[in-house]
Amino acid sequence: MRVLALLLLMVLIGGCLDKEEHLDSTQIKGTFHHIESFKSEHVEDRPVDIWLPDGYEKNADQQYSVMYLHDGQMMFDQPTSPLNKGVLMQIWGFYAKLRYGTGFFWDVDKTVARLIEEGSIDPIILVSVYNLPKVKRRTEYMPQKMITEQIATEFLHKESDIRKEDITSDKYLRFLVDELKPYVDQNYRTKSDQSNTFIMGSSMGGMISAYAISEYPEVFGGAACLSTHWPLGGNSVTSWYENHWPQAGNHRIYFDRGTESYDSTYGPGQAHMDSIMERNGFIRDKDWRSLVFEGESHTPSSWRKRLHIPLEFLLSSNSQK
Repeated sequence: MRVLALLLLMVLIGGCLDKEEHLDSTQIKGTFHHIESFKSEHVEDRPVDIWLPDGYEKNADQQYSVMYLHDGQMMFDQPTSPLNKGVLMQIWGFYAKLRYGTGFFWDVDKTVARLIEEGSIDPIILVSVYNLPKVKRRTEYMPQKMITEQIATEFLHKESDIRKEDITSDKYLRFLVDELKPYVDQNYRTKSDQSNTFIMGSSMGGMISAYAISEYPEVFGGAACLSTHWPLGGNSVTSWYENHWPQAGNHRIYFDRGTESYDSTYGPGQAHMDSIMERNGFIRDKDWRSLVFEGESHTPSSWRKRLHIPLEFLLSSNSQK
């Protein structure tokens, strides 16, 4: 009991210190706009965070590229994130920091701000879309058109309790393309064209990012797919992309994986996607990059550690404009 009491005390103190550090204006870069419930006709309403880089208010004539991020509550260490609310989440967050080093958050804003200050990338707007509870996250991020009745019967029912009719990723993409993107373009000074619109996620978030490029190649000019869960459905995902992937010329695509935990199973799927990229005319390290990080696992700390690599590849000054 004493050990448990001490742990709880450490969590509470740690949580307070984290919050104070987060709220220190000298360490916050850019400006956050939080929408607690973005209304949609396609999916359930959800929170959305929009990050504007330093100088956005002063540079009234400047327009910005936009990157859309999945699993939004994990992108920024902000008080609005549900991962920063409640004693139970503080306990879990403390455990995550002990195990993963950086807890839940990617801290995308900090990495982007640093890259902007270094001149590695141009200033960009980040749009962070929260996911819903676990099952709905999977149904929204699982590529819908490739799931046939046979695949659903043979794989989905064995791997989870998801049925084919539960999958709503087509509606989720319509929400992004038909509702959220128009709102962002109308309310912020964006470069709204395809070559300045990007999407990024990890695991199932990487899966839906690849699906977005496949379904809306005229909307998204680049995608970063980190630790993508390619084995889903017995490799039906990568097989489907053999006939449903854009040709080279107008996109930049980034794949990666670690070698530990879930990531240790992603090699064949990523290799299959690499072969599709080559077949479709993509040139490695020019408009497509595929990397393996030895010793890295399926954790936020691993993604945070290497986040600058896909960002620089997609957004650097020598990328497509």
